[in-house]
Amino acid sequence: MNLRRSKLKDGAREVALFQRRAIVGFLIIVVFLGVLAARFVHLQVVRHDEFATRADQNRIKLRPIPPARGLIFDRNGTLLADNTAAFRLEVIPEQVKDVNALLEKLRDVVPVTDDDIKRFKEQRKGRRGFNSLPLRFRLSEDEVAKFAVNRWRFHGVEVVPYLTRTYPRGAEFGHVVGYVSRIDESDLRDLDVTRYAGTTHIGKTGIERYYEKLLHGEPGYERVEVNADGRVLRVLDSTPPTPGRNLYLSIDVRLQEAAEAVFEGKPGAAVAIDPRNGEVLAMVSVPSFDPNLFVNGISHFDYRSLIGSPLRPLLHRALVGTYKPGSTMKPFMGIAGLEQGVRRLDDTVLSTGEFHIPGQARGYRDHRRGGHGRVDLVESLAQSVNTYFYSLALDMGIDRMSGYLAKFGFGARTGIDLGGEGVGVLPSKDWKRAMFDKPWYPGETVIAGIGQGYWVVTPVQLANATAILAARGEHHPIHLLRATQSGFNAPIEPAVAATAEPSFILNMSHWERVRDGLVAVVAGPTGTAARSFAGAPYTAAGKTGTAQNFSRTGNEVDTRGLSDAQRHQALFVAFAPVEQPQIALALVMEVAASGSRDAAPLARQILDSWLAPPSGATTGVTAPATPAPAAPAALPEATR
Repeated sequence: MNLRRSKLKDGAREVALFQRRAIVGFLIIVVFLGVLAARFVHLQVVRHDEFATRADQNRIKLRPIPPARGLIFDRNGTLLADNTAAFRLEVIPEQVKDVNALLEKLRDVVPVTDDDIKRFKEQRKGRRGFNSLPLRFRLSEDEVAKFAVNRWRFHGVEVVPYLTRTYPRGAEFGHVVGYVSRIDESDLRDLDVTRYAGTTHIGKTGIERYYEKLLHGEPGYERVEVNADGRVLRVLDSTPPTPGRNLYLSIDVRLQEAAEAVFEGKPGAAVAIDPRNGEVLAMVSVPSFDPNLFVNGISHFDYRSLIGSPLRPLLHRALVGTYKPGSTMKPFMGIAGLEQGVRRLDDTVLSTGEFHIPGQARGYRDHRRGGHGRVDLVESLAQSVNTYFYSLALDMGIDRMSGYLAKFGFGARTGIDLGGEGVGVLPSKDWKRAMFDKPWYPGETVIAGIGQGYWVVTPVQLANATAILAARGEHHPIHLLRATQSGFNAPIEPAVAATAEPSFILNMSHWERVRDGLVAVVAGPTGTAARSFAGAPYTAAGKTGTAQNFSRTGNEVDTRGLSDAQRHQALFVAFAPVEQPQIALALVMEVAASGSRDAAPLARQILDSWLAPPSGATTGVTAPATPAPAAPAALPEATR
């Protein structure tokens, strides 16, 4: 029987094998520990700054602080545009998984309209996901409280305090001051993203838009520590923003109110200018609109009501409204004829009721049937005799006429510090050829002499021309900005005035003769506005005008029973006091019978409010004795 022999263990060999394996394992551990140590050194030493920065970026956020927008005042420190505290709802898109679902859930807590959602989505297109975007503005106290209770449900949504723009005077300064509104996609294409970080609104119209750079200011920043949910734990440090500059306009609230009141809601415009320095004292467009409606997004209903109104309240009539000047053009024609030697001071014209171009049978009617008899320039202005100016225009010719009248600013923008100004039309042969590719006819020259035909002016152009006339041909560029201020404790700094252009009138006796004619309009026995200015405590110079919408067949103008579209436009230009003019005025009524009957009485009321205010009120402009706490005193002005 064979027995299997068992092998005996070799202890020494096994020990040697174990030792080799232990050494190999140890070396592997050492290698891995070395790699781990090297990686640790690489992360903690070599790339320390990089990862420390990344960690800080997760823990510390840089949050922009939008600047407070500069305030806007009238020349006496009356507040026209203010900032008031409010709350808005903001969303940080990158912290929200499903924005659409979030917006739907928010509707159950805070009312969010379709317009709000549409604007929010439009803003997302041009912003980075980590930037907070406004969803709802001007939350009520109840809405803020309700959201606070439900805050845990809405990650990435916060209620944020902010300053919102308000306009205490409402529609009274809707067109001049304008309004701010939410920054939209079209704005983002032109904005400096860094400068407007955190800013939600921008000037859209009027002064708010024209002086956006001054009003906006510079943003500040604060470094805040946040938790994993993105909530702010504490503010580490901050750089305060630089507020926008406060603006002081040349407009006077009292005169603005008086000018607006005389229209009684009827469509029209009025512009008043100080001919001594070009300051705009009043600029009224009736009807107007409430700019507060636009600040945080106007509703579809309100917007449709504005654009659908037949009175067109959004149209800034004073700036872009276009009208035929009618007989208000006659004083400018008069001085053009004298200065160019077409007429002499003692020249007269016989008015028989109709004027005929030599060789033509067609007659051009005068204002009075049978005519006014033989009249000179003064009497022609006083009675608004068409024949004198028909004859003058024909003798002067359209190109000489347009060339001289261009010196008064007709046919060009005045350069007033408001955007979107209208140009008007100063008729000439070249203009007609360019517009219609047709020749110019003598009959068109004749009617251009009384402000009809192709003539188109804006109220601000007409007021500017009247101011130049009042200043004896000197042109002080018109403007609305009077002064600025960097803060309420800072001094008020007068705005830099543009250099005045010297007078282009070569013979002052010519100007004096035209002035005498304009004085006769309001104070002479035959003046077309003498009844309206009877008893005035100052001496004024003025001219009535009627822009006819249809040809007259009878002797009298009778608009009874006619629709608004068929009635005439009434105009009046004036400056006063004649000795040292302090105000030049142009007024236009879109629906009226004549300048003498309708426009002149309104102009008298406006001039009275400036030159002969009611008892207890001051004349002209002075700084308030005790300015409101929010507004420093206005600039002093020379005694009127």
